[in-house]
Amino acid sequence: MPLSVLHPSSPFCNFNHHPPKPNAYHPPPITLCKCRFSSLRVAAAAAALVANEDTASTFPLFQPPSPPQPTPASQLEPADPDFYKIGYVRSMRAYGIEFREGPDGFGVYASKDIEPLRRARVIMEIPLELMLTISQKLPWMFFPDIIPVGHPIFDIINSTNPETDWDLRLACLLLYAFDCKEDNFWQLYGDFLPSADECSSLLLATEEDLSELQDEELATAMREQQQRALEFWEKIGYQAIFYTYIFYQPAFLRLFAQFLTLQLFQHSAVPLKVKRLAREPERFMWALSMAQSRCINKQIRIGALVQDANMLVPYADMLNHSFQPNCFFHWRFKDRMLEVMINAGERIRKGDEMTVNYMNGQMNNFFMQRYGFSSQVNPWDVIQFSGSARVHLDSFLSVFNISGLPEDYYHNSKLSYDEDGFVDGAVIAAARTLPTWLDGDIPPIPSMERKAVKELQEECQQMLAEFPTTAGQDQQILESMPEARRTLEAAIKYRLHRKLFIEKVIQALDIYQERILF
Repeated sequence: MPLSVLHPSSPFCNFNHHPPKPNAYHPPPITLCKCRFSSLRVAAAAAALVANEDTASTFPLFQPPSPPQPTPASQLEPADPDFYKIGYVRSMRAYGIEFREGPDGFGVYASKDIEPLRRARVIMEIPLELMLTISQKLPWMFFPDIIPVGHPIFDIINSTNPETDWDLRLACLLLYAFDCKEDNFWQLYGDFLPSADECSSLLLATEEDLSELQDEELATAMREQQQRALEFWEKIGYQAIFYTYIFYQPAFLRLFAQFLTLQLFQHSAVPLKVKRLAREPERFMWALSMAQSRCINKQIRIGALVQDANMLVPYADMLNHSFQPNCFFHWRFKDRMLEVMINAGERIRKGDEMTVNYMNGQMNNFFMQRYGFSSQVNPWDVIQFSGSARVHLDSFLSVFNISGLPEDYYHNSKLSYDEDGFVDGAVIAAARTLPTWLDGDIPPIPSMERKAVKELQEECQQMLAEFPTTAGQDQQILESMPEARRTLEAAIKYRLHRKLFIEKVIQALDIYQERILF
């Protein structure tokens, strides 16, 4: 009888279907020792475990999720949901980002990985209706036009200097937006703006804070800015007080007073409301600091009208500054939207901060005067050398692999073996600010270059010696005052960054003379 493939042969199978003989010999069954059986069972379990691990490594779906890696955003608190809500109900949109709040204020961070694309990608859209804008030149135009025709605030704006007082006009517009009808967007958004105690603008600095700058030129400029703002507020206050007095006089006296107002103030209807917008000078100083630090200057097109405007753009003003930004602003005229876009080819990881460049080509003293912060890696900072020593430009650039024209210097990392990351914005600033020479194909003479390096370093050391404190002492002062005023902290950081920049130039000159070709 043929065997079935479904039933393999067995030594105990009877293929002839005869009953077994009673006296036939049957071999005893094979038995295993208990310890031997236990060891085999352990070995089988281990083999199964190895097989499971191989299967898990082959199929990532079965792998347990790895713990999230710490990012700059993970150390901060998420923004209040109302912060999103007040914008979303008014057509503001954000894609792939989140707002987070920390000790230094708000910031914008990526909520997911964003792969590089050939075209810029939109991450935020803010409609014109949420902004406060005013044209930079006469005639003054507002978008959106929230001010009624003939409103007395026009007189205040017309009293400003068209060339220099853009910040005063924008501050008045911001205060007026806070005073509009209930449920106004800027009334709600103002709750998320930094208060006077949280603001680092030097407009709010005391005389003690200005003395800590160790920069008399900057301190004098800020005193003039404070005096200018105070005089403007007092002018508004005097006009309002005078108008309050004549308001309660008889009709014929009011007519005479109106004529007198025209002669004295050149503006006939300064309202009581203007005084209510900022009852105290500190309130106006705060509004002015918001206007200076959060203003975006952009050319916009509305219909057929193209003009330069000073703009306060909510949500977009939460992006922090960087000299190597990954985002930029773009005006979409077809539906009057300001877009925040990621640079083309930019790879963003989850938790990375989204940044823009506030102002290009400006020194730290300008950033301190307008925004209230400074940076030790500002590639546009300058040191004023007075000596005659100069170094060879091309040799200095080649040592640090700096490429491009002077206005567009950048570190070519593909040619660099700089593992410690020494080359940063301060080294690029040194390439711009150091006295250099370049004379055709004439090569540098190493001995002359070393002599020039020594003279430049000595001049830098003299600059450091003129400061009352050293960089190390400034760092200790900052660490010993964790609860210092924001303006005082910003002033100490400013002088610290200045000293660190000079020290960086000295180190760069040391490396240059070590690596110069002989």
